[in-house]
Amino acid sequence: MDGARGTAPRVAASDVRIEPWAADGLDLLRRANTPEMTRHLGGPETAEQLARRHRRYLDDEGPGRMYRIVLLPAGEEVGTVGFWEAQWRGAPVYEAGWGVLPHVQGRGVAVAAVRQVLAAAAAEGRHRTVHAFPSVANAASNAVCRKAGFTLVGACDVEYPKGHLIRANEWRTALP
Repeated sequence: MDGARGTAPRVAASDVRIEPWAADGLDLLRRANTPEMTRHLGGPETAEQLARRHRRYLDDEGPGRMYRIVLLPAGEEVGTVGFWEAQWRGAPVYEAGWGVLPHVQGRGVAVAAVRQVLAAAAAEGRHRTVHAFPSVANAASNAVCRKAGFTLVGACDVEYPKGHLIRANEWRTALP
């Protein structure tokens, strides 16, 4: 989070749009692949890991989808948000995740994008709940969960990245 956080004006929810992942999204992944943006996720990825993730997002196989977060009216891509199918405690659920570039953090962008992705998950109609697992140390993402309508279930251990356990908060919301 940069020094301007909290001093910039909030963004109206109507000025945030999510758009399906596109071929030019690799640049957005690169811009978000910084120590600051990935400190709660195990650190920056290699160029090869980013390219694989980008291809996965483009393949769009299976339930769920990744999106670019676009700030209007300029059309600036400022982050990523998505949902995917996961198994949690023996039941199929959706899991959601997001990342917003530092220059727009703290302005309501992530909350607006997460609400839109929850609507997309509900429209898919496959699962009844969406879960999010931000690190217990990630105050900003935990706040996004609360403001977007998730309910805190409690702390748990999750594997992210693969082979690495982190202490996370389990947040859950029911879909209509």
